[in-house]
Amino acid sequence: MPTQREYTIGLVGIYHESNTFLSTKTSFQNFQEGHFFMGERIRDEYIHAHHEIGGMVEVLDAHPSITLIPLFFAEATPGGTIESSTAKKLIEDLLQSLRSAGTLDGLMVAVHGAAVAESHSDFDGYWLEEVRQLVGDIPIIGTLDPHANVSQKMVTATDGLIAYQTNPHIDQRETGKRAAGLMVEAIIDKTQFFQKLRQCDLAISIDRQYTAADPCRSLYDYTEELRAIDGVASISVLLGFPYADVQDMGSAFIVVSKKSYGQAKEVGEMLNSYLWSRRRDFAGKFTDVDEAIRKLKGARKPVLLLDMGDNVGGGSPGDGTILLEALEQCDYKSFVCIYDPGSVEQLQHAKPDSVMEISIGAKTDRLHGQTLVRTVTLVKSDDGKFSESAPRHGGQVHYDQGQTAIVRTETDNTIMLTSKRMVPFS
Repeated sequence: MPTQREYTIGLVGIYHESNTFLSTKTSFQNFQEGHFFMGERIRDEYIHAHHEIGGMVEVLDAHPSITLIPLFFAEATPGGTIESSTAKKLIEDLLQSLRSAGTLDGLMVAVHGAAVAESHSDFDGYWLEEVRQLVGDIPIIGTLDPHANVSQKMVTATDGLIAYQTNPHIDQRETGKRAAGLMVEAIIDKTQFFQKLRQCDLAISIDRQYTAADPCRSLYDYTEELRAIDGVASISVLLGFPYADVQDMGSAFIVVSKKSYGQAKEVGEMLNSYLWSRRRDFAGKFTDVDEAIRKLKGARKPVLLLDMGDNVGGGSPGDGTILLEALEQCDYKSFVCIYDPGSVEQLQHAKPDSVMEISIGAKTDRLHGQTLVRTVTLVKSDDGKFSESAPRHGGQVHYDQGQTAIVRTETDNTIMLTSKRMVPFS
């Protein structure tokens, strides 16, 4: 009997969501302080995580004729535009890891899709092109965050890109498994994929992007109907990322067909027509702070107030004080998380129950309220490290928000002050 062929698959990724409206830039140190791994350290970190890399590892490690080689992965907390020197360094390190791997039969890529560098407004498209040029004509299959602004470069440089289907993102591992399944088809079954991008004629408002309820739920139900068409391998809805002021900003669809580019294009046009005909359902419906506070009266507690303009997960500083200032003037007890390393440092040597005056928040820019001076009581200090065993938005397991101080104001509001920008996932 002929010997079964062995296949070697590489795995790389650069992952960042870039908010171009911020004055601060994302540095190489930000990536090093985020999730920056090489070689087997990638497998160790993600093998049990709810991250797409964990799904890729699970499927490909289980295949008897495939050897998966994790090579390079760098992710920084969403933030400002990536510095030119940082972008250059990241690509150099990624390409060097690929050269050291030798000949590959395929490559898995973990991509966000909304990375912007000073030197390249379409940073994901640029580094994927560089990868394609280096590895040549082998299958390149990857994953995307649905908050991606997808360019034609990204699609041309790859054979198949699959986005998560949930927002909040709790299906990342499953998405990685689906992407790995396409890779198995490509290298074992020699399946050819035909991938088409359909950039939409609109951008879905950020407040209408919750996938478990309408209008998004019906859109995703429709994609499931089209996915059942013979020959359709994958359909991805890209909601878009409005905090990146780039040419390709907006919503989009990616269709991967096993039959033809014509089929992929036709399905993409059907999706765009569906979305366009319902475009008014996806328009923003915003609530200002005063209205939100008024709605607290009689509302079932607890109530979660979200400042979408100061979401660390969207790259913002996380030190906005607009909601805190409003809550300080109410009779409601609240918990607020604010990034403020200066206040944490001021409190780090204090003992619990110490009382002192501190200046809180709004220190990054003038877009997120004004710094509030308050007399606070220190409740406790903590190292800010925590882990999550359940699926969370972002798919990570280990988190570090830096040295943390919990304080209580004179109006009985509790504030968690962190020294690293971090979404309070837990």
